[in-house]
Amino acid sequence: MKVMQLLPELNSGGVERGTLEIARALIANGDESLVVSNGGRLVAQLEAEGSTHLTLPVHKKSLSSLWQIRPLRKLIQQHRPDILHVRSRVPAWLAHFALRGMPAGQRPHLISTVHGFYSVNRYSQIMTQAEKVIAVSDSVVKYITDHYKNCPPQDIVRIYRGIDPQAFPHGYQPSAQWLNQTFKDFPELENKFVLCLPGRITRLKGHETLIALVQQLQQQYPQLHAVVVGGADPKKAAYLKEMQNSIQAKGLSEKITFAGHRADIREWLAFSDAVLSLSNQAETFGRTALEALSVGTPVIGWNRGGVAEILSNIYPQGLIEADDQTALLNAVKKHIDAPQPVAPVTMFSLKDMCDQTLSLYRQVAQQ
Repeated sequence: MKVMQLLPELNSGGVERGTLEIARALIANGDESLVVSNGGRLVAQLEAEGSTHLTLPVHKKSLSSLWQIRPLRKLIQQHRPDILHVRSRVPAWLAHFALRGMPAGQRPHLISTVHGFYSVNRYSQIMTQAEKVIAVSDSVVKYITDHYKNCPPQDIVRIYRGIDPQAFPHGYQPSAQWLNQTFKDFPELENKFVLCLPGRITRLKGHETLIALVQQLQQQYPQLHAVVVGGADPKKAAYLKEMQNSIQAKGLSEKITFAGHRADIREWLAFSDAVLSLSNQAETFGRTALEALSVGTPVIGWNRGGVAEILSNIYPQGLIEADDQTALLNAVKKHIDAPQPVAPVTMFSLKDMCDQTLSLYRQVAQQ
């Protein structure tokens, strides 16, 4: 079987990671894997793992992208994949027009993955116009059925994102060397109850909620220390400054640490005593929450989106009513007063995700 995946770029993010994971599974299974994108820093890894990367500028949300329809059609005709898997809106539109210009008998089967809660409009609707539409969680299934009545429910296939439990083993502990370096870089974290908020610095991630929480708890729990693990895009520098000013004004500079962008997220999740998921908008899946639970760190998060699905299955005691600040306060107090064990995670594995996706490819290819 030959599968061609189509996405804007191969730099970083959930869509990119999922593309590489499926590509790796195809190669391991003896299938052929092609990926079309504008390139990026993950291309070297993709190719080293046995896939073929074809560079095409399919990433720009502008009319100039329409010039890529013919080159894309040429690539499809040249490589003749059995399956064309689109993972983003611009590539999905280009694929739509490229396939329309091909004789029906020569077209590959089309599959899409809805990775996000896109704005509801004609532009986004293209993601629901495929033979099979993969939804990454039940929340996404509901989003599609609520907003895109043109998509037959039987064509929607829920395949949860997954993680490799060996990469995030239960009970994992950072090395002594890592701890020494961390306490050297951030001496304020030693002998503290560390509350971690992972994720990029954007207004969506709930940093204001974290600041208010620390302010309320600092007198009663002097051992509490919050860490924000995630970098700020240059465009978000003003927001980061605004937060730091707010922290300073509230006298919390000694209580909240910004660790910046980190490649060692597993270590930070395992090192923390509890991890928070406080996004103002529902997330489609919530991989970081799952990674934290996988290593055995409790997660406290709002009851919405994919994070709620993960928590209700794995750690329901961490699930709190969305935006209920009192419930959040009480949940954190409970975790500080008595450490809560997290059972080993047996769901949401990377293997399940890959097996289900390849099985869907086969089923569609045989039609």
